[in-house]
Amino acid sequence: MLAKANRITSADDYRVVVRRGAKVATQHTVSYVRSREATSDARFGFIVSKKVGSAVRRNRIRRRLKAVSREALLAGASDVDVVVRALPGAADASWPELRSEVLHALVRRNVIAGLEPDAHGAPGSLSAPDAKPVRDA
Repeated sequence: MLAKANRITSADDYRVVVRRGAKVATQHTVSYVRSREATSDARFGFIVSKKVGSAVRRNRIRRRLKAVSREALLAGASDVDVVVRALPGAADASWPELRSEVLHALVRRNVIAGLEPDAHGAPGSLSAPDAKPVRDA
């Protein structure tokens, strides 16, 4: 679970990020990134509509997106608000596909450092030797 400081909770905040944030569209997600004041924690929000599938599928996608955002926080994401909207095809996407798409969007918008293949050769592993710790609240 993400710490309270790392979650977007207000509908107004969601609206501002989606309307004014930089958009990165991928096959299964659309990510919106908006800068915040310096020295603030990165905050994440997720939009998973009923078009994605049943409640079980929507919650699985949401849990996966939260796991990716936790990785981004460990990689040093800060001073941004990020909203990730799952598209209907996200329910059929594998975990590595979904993870890779979201991390790619964050790298593209300079939220986190670049990606490099992991020990198994799978794309999308973070290279963060100086990752900063995440506050748990």
